[in-house]
Amino acid sequence: MSDPSKTIFVTGGSGLVGSHAVEEALRRGHRVRALVRPTSDTTWLDRWGVEKVLGDLEDPASLRIGCEGADWVFNCAAKVGDWGTLEEFRRLNVEALRLLLDASVAANVSRFVHVSSLGVYEGRDHHGTDETTPPAANSLDAYTRSKTEAEQLALRYHAERGLAVSVVRPGFIYGERDRTVLPKLLDALRKGTFTYFGSGDQALNCIYVKNLVAGIFLAAEVPAAVGEVFNLTDGQRISKRQFVSRVAELAGLEPPSRKIPLKLAKVLATVVEGIAKARGAKRPPIINKARYKFLGLNLDYSIEKARRVLGYNPPYSFEQGIEAAMADLTGKPSPIQPAPAS
Repeated sequence: MSDPSKTIFVTGGSGLVGSHAVEEALRRGHRVRALVRPTSDTTWLDRWGVEKVLGDLEDPASLRIGCEGADWVFNCAAKVGDWGTLEEFRRLNVEALRLLLDASVAANVSRFVHVSSLGVYEGRDHHGTDETTPPAANSLDAYTRSKTEAEQLALRYHAERGLAVSVVRPGFIYGERDRTVLPKLLDALRKGTFTYFGSGDQALNCIYVKNLVAGIFLAAEVPAAVGEVFNLTDGQRISKRQFVSRVAELAGLEPPSRKIPLKLAKVLATVVEGIAKARGAKRPPIINKARYKFLGLNLDYSIEKARRVLGYNPPYSFEQGIEAAMADLTGKPSPIQPAPAS
């Protein structure tokens, strides 16, 4: 159901999500413009011959250049992490987003897809939570708080200024060209330091990056997506233990077995984070509230709205995605060639 060729401006074009959005846009025959920082690794973009706009989300001039003549904008850029002040995250994820939204309105962009996060929901166990549950007013960490505010800002631009905004909320994103989370997990597995919080049987809200990109394109293409938000995952219940054990297995390592009681992990996260903040620590402690949320809570979210409204059917299974991601990470030939299920 892809539209005729569009000009798409992708922010975060050299990152995990942005680079895959660029790749898929080119595969579909669209013209692509990618926002990249001067210091970014643009190897893939250069290989594909993508038009680059040098700058960042705080540079109004580069945003105007990127949006000029664009049909669609995919906002895949954000400051991510589990440590930092709310002001830092708010500056890059909210105030800088305002500049991008202003540039999109001025350029008469026809569709704007904002990539948010399932982290906007309350920091508690979730069992099939859907979009009728509002985002948390007070999130566990500065990153997810800023993502909540960013969603609200983007949707205001739809309601008040007529910008055709759609918001997608992915879970934990994994896939080829991941430079952060999977490499850190693999390092911890190799060192034998990985520890489960509780049994490890709690659900992990994961999504393979190519499934996310499929959802982003549907959010741009489907008229009924305008003004709406959509949870996106792989559509399978994958536990934290399943995910970590499969990563270990694909890396040729023994699956981890270390664990600490869930209640103890929660107490430690609160105490250790409090001490680190009091000392003005610049790096996150080994355990904090955000990591407790990721490893300790049951994170199961419904994607039925995306299925119903967008026609979203994750084209890749978890097994296809994790094998492709790990083959890329470990420098091995991919054991499979992932192909759309439909």
